[in-house]
Amino acid sequence: MSTATNDDASTKAKKKKSAASERPKISDAVYEAELFRLQTEFVKLQEWVRQSGARVVVVFEGRDAAGKGGAISRITEYLSPRVAHIAALPAPTDRERGQWYYQRYIAHLPAKGEIVLFDRSWYNRAGVEKVMGFCTPAEHALFLRQTPIFEQMLIDDGILLRKYWFSVSEDEQLRRFKARLNDPVRQWKLSPMDMESIYRWEDYSRAKDEMMVHTDTPVSPWFVVESEIKKHARLNMMHHLLSTIEYLEVEIPKVELPQRPVVSGNYQRPPRELSRYVDDYAATLIGS
Repeated sequence: MSTATNDDASTKAKKKKSAASERPKISDAVYEAELFRLQTEFVKLQEWVRQSGARVVVVFEGRDAAGKGGAISRITEYLSPRVAHIAALPAPTDRERGQWYYQRYIAHLPAKGEIVLFDRSWYNRAGVEKVMGFCTPAEHALFLRQTPIFEQMLIDDGILLRKYWFSVSEDEQLRRFKARLNDPVRQWKLSPMDMESIYRWEDYSRAKDEMMVHTDTPVSPWFVVESEIKKHARLNMMHHLLSTIEYLEVEIPKVELPQRPVVSGNYQRPPRELSRYVDDYAATLIGS
């Protein structure tokens, strides 16, 4: 690539970042209200999935620090972990490396009445494995050829499959990495692999483009979520996902609290000193 072409690409990226940073942002009050409304709809979706026996798979992909985890957390905040499962698989074991590539992901697919959210998925092979050399060129080529067939099989079997790519600019990703460096509750999110992604930005871009060419199909399309503004990205993604599933609000059995039973008066609570109580730490904070 010529220097002029590089300069053009850099200029376009800066213009895109500038446009995103200047975009009006919704207020915190509007965000919280709409987030809760969407979360309420996800509870309705959950109950429909449970009663109808539907199976839902949502794939979250994108660059490191693009906001996938935050979106997943907001979706599942009020859902039952018995219905909505998060699949965030670690690096494969030696045994798993000897399996058919998709095998360990298949084990996490939903049964009837379940939702599974993949925080990264089988698309690891199209991204980090391809860029970092964790798979061979032949394995990568096979993945690109087999994945549309694999996903077609899931869809043919009745699974509702949705795929989201969270897009973030190079400058914004770097800003989020720097913020994590000094955040004691988020430092664990940084890894040597994340640092590599900074130096291999173009390699990841080419890998993503190649992945899209082969796996963005009419029956299993990719939906791109612009994630320069995290709060906007969450609302956009959540609203879109709900709009793609024709769920119904199902009737939930009403639960009535029973009358308190008449106390016989014969029960006596054991002496307090026989139990180990947690210290009242909160009381020490009063007035501080």
